[in-house]
Formats: sequence, C-alpha cells, structure tokens
Amino acid sequence: MITISLCMIVKNEEKLLARCLDSVADLMDEIIIVDTGSTDSTKEIAARYTDKIYDFKWIQDFSAARNFAFSKATKEYIYSADADEVLDEENREAFRQLKETLLPEIDIVQMYYANQLSFGTIYNYDKELRPKLFKRLRTFTWAEPIHEQIILEPVIYDSDVAILHMPENNHKDRDLASFVRMTEAGQRLSKRLHNIYAKELFVSGEDKDFLNATAFFESSCMDTERSVEEIKEAACVVARAARIAKDTVKFFKYALKVVACEGCAEICCELGQYYLEHQDFDEAIVWFYNAAYETECILNIHSSGDIPLQGLSECYRIAGHEEQAREYEKLAKEWKAE
Repeated sequence: MITISLCMIVKNEEKLLARCLDSVADLMDEIIIVDTGSTDSTKEIAARYTDKIYDFKWIQDFSAARNFAFSKATKEYIYSADADEVLDEENREAFRQLKETLLPEIDIVQMYYANQLSFGTIYNYDKELRPKLFKRLRTFTWAEPIHEQIILEPVIYDSDVAILHMPENNHKDRDLASFVRMTEAGQRLSKRLHNIYAKELFVSGEDKDFLNATAFFESSCMDTERSVEEIKEAACVVARAARIAKDTVKFFKYALKVVACEGCAEICCELGQYYLEHQDFDEAIVWFYNAAYETECILNIHSSGDIPLQGLSECYRIAGHEEQAREYEKLAKEWKAE
C-alpha cells in the first residue's frame, strides 16, 4: 500500500475546511496545511487534524504556495486538495481501494472533478479528469534495448474516483482582479491563462470586468505571436466590451474578426443581442438561431444553449409571436449542458 501526504493551501476557509478534511483525513498518512493569511478560525480547525501547519506569506502566486506545501511532504505520493472539495462515501471507498492497489510505476493519478456547472465555474463541462495524486520522488529509468533513453513522460493513470467540487461562492472577483493586476503590470499571459481569463469573463464577468479587460484583449488581437484561437477569444471579449460601451464601430470591427475565423456561438449571441437592443428582431433571430444551432461555443457553453434560446424567445415575444416565444422559452428552461 502506498503512503500519501495531503497538501492544501488555505485562507479563511473556516466554513469549508472541516467538511473537506472529514471526507479525506483517514485516507491520508500525513496532512500538511499551508495558510496564506487567514483572519478567521481556519488554522484552529486545521489543528484538529494535524500539527503540520505552516504560514506562507501571500505573494499573489498560487503556484508558489503549492510548491511550498509540496516541499513539506514526506510520503510516497502527494494528494493536492482544496477546501471546497468533498469525497462522498462511494468515492472514499474507491480512493481507499486505489491506495491499496496502485502500482509503483504510476507517477500521476487523475481523478474526476465533478459538479462544475452548479457553481458558475469557468469550465464548460460538469465532470473532467484532473491530475490529483502525484508521486513525490520520481524514479528515472532507461528504456529500449538499443538506442536507449531515459523515460521522461510520466506514467499517468486515469482513476474512477470523483471529487465533488462544492465551493461556498464563486471566486470570480478574486480571479478577475488577479488578471487585471497581472496584465496592467505588463505580464504576458500564457495561452492557457489567456483562455481562462476570457472564459471567466464570459461565464461570470460583469460589464465593468469586460471594460477593464478591453485594453489587454485589444493588444492580444494585434499580437502576432498569438494563435488564431487566442485572437478569436480576445476579439469576443473586445466585441462584448464595445457593445457594453455602445461603440458600434469597434463592436463590428471585432465581431467581424471572429466571423472571418469561422465564428463561434459567443459572437453570434453578441450580434443577436446587438440587434435585439436596436429592435431589429428579424436580424436578432438569425444570430440567436446561429448561436443555438449552427456554431460551437469556445468560452461559455451556455452561449450555444439556454442564452440564445432565451434570446429567441424574447425576440418572438416582442414581435408578437407568443406561441414560438413559449416554445423557445421551454427549450431554454429544459436545456442542460452535456
């Protein structure tokens, strides 16, 4: 049987920490809690489960905090968890069996991260595999009988364990403020963070958040090192911000950039909303229909589902077609992300 160190970084998690630890503590051989500046009873709660509690001065860097937590681990594997995660009884048993049977050559175990769509997270699916259990010290092995080489790729195992993500609230204000701080400081966002920033805006951003992001995403559209996918998502953000600001010239400039790149559901929704606001209901219907049935979403799965369906309902209702309005309203309410 393998041994496992649980590593967590926390701050002001008094409402969630015990729930998380109650569901995993007996499966762990070591519990390490790194606190980044709690002002509530988080550390007192943690002390009920472990004496390995460390302070880490917050430097606006989650990776630095997690690396510090991992540095304190002493067991064979490290399980990385957040306070808003829970293992139910079925998955506690699956985790226990995994611990008893895991082969030593496995470097990383992926587990399902579930319940994503219930809390307005940035993800466009309710369940996805994520790396959660990591071999602390990796052994490098030579392979091949001739032209031998060191195996560099980790051995990854996709388990059946599902972790319930049950946050108390949406972290979008914290996350979007971090993105603004990074971009205003001139920090270049990786392709992954560029995508996450745009997703977070379209999933839970307010008008002010789009306006705050305009300058950065405009510069992305002009960045020759950005991919077509990145330019599309950047243009979607700028188009939304321009619609909010009622800057028609800029709105169509960036909307057409997306349309020229095969379009997406998000920009169709923006065009539908634009024409709805200008009471051109026939044109709004065309674009909402395209969003719902003809294009794929790239940032927010709702952009190809209930959002345009509700837009179609609104257009038909204002235009006096109540039967069609009710039908699309029904479809919007019944729509579920797959």
